Amino acid sequence: MVNDELNEMYEEIVMDHYHNPRNTDLLDSPDFEIEKNNPFCGDEIKIQLNFQKDNKVTASVTGRGCAISQASGSLLAEKINNINSTDLQNTVDLFRKLIRSEELTEEELDELGDISALSGVRKFPVRIKCAMLSWVALEDIIKQSNSKN
Repeated sequence: MVNDELNEMYEEIVMDHYHNPRNTDLLDSPDFEIEKNNPFCGDEIKIQLNFQKDNKVTASVTGRGCAISQASGSLLAEKINNINSTDLQNTVDLFRKLIRSEELTEEELDELGDISALSGVRKFPVRIKCAMLSWVALEDIIKQSNSKN
């Protein structure tokens, strides 16, 4: 019974982010912009980032595709908008652990917050790429920004 309620709550979070994506306003002059697609299913994602003087991130994530890919992008945008840029890679690493069914501490789960709603995707290996699309794009931006420094 509790498991069914938990699955239902997770589904609600994913569907809310799919129907009401967060941080979709395009940035006027992004420091970094990347577009990724999944050629197997047609999912598309575009991430724009600005790094503020205080090292905080401003993010925009837009795209089109399945509920999983778009909800994942929205959850990512909500999580990274206004975080310190030094925390970006750690956030990606935590999401990878979640998707790979690796053991996460309570603190790590708390840090992921609503992103944990995507944990159900790991039951469907073919959908993992959908969930990972925006995270792979973010990681590419992190690599680009690190090579500029």
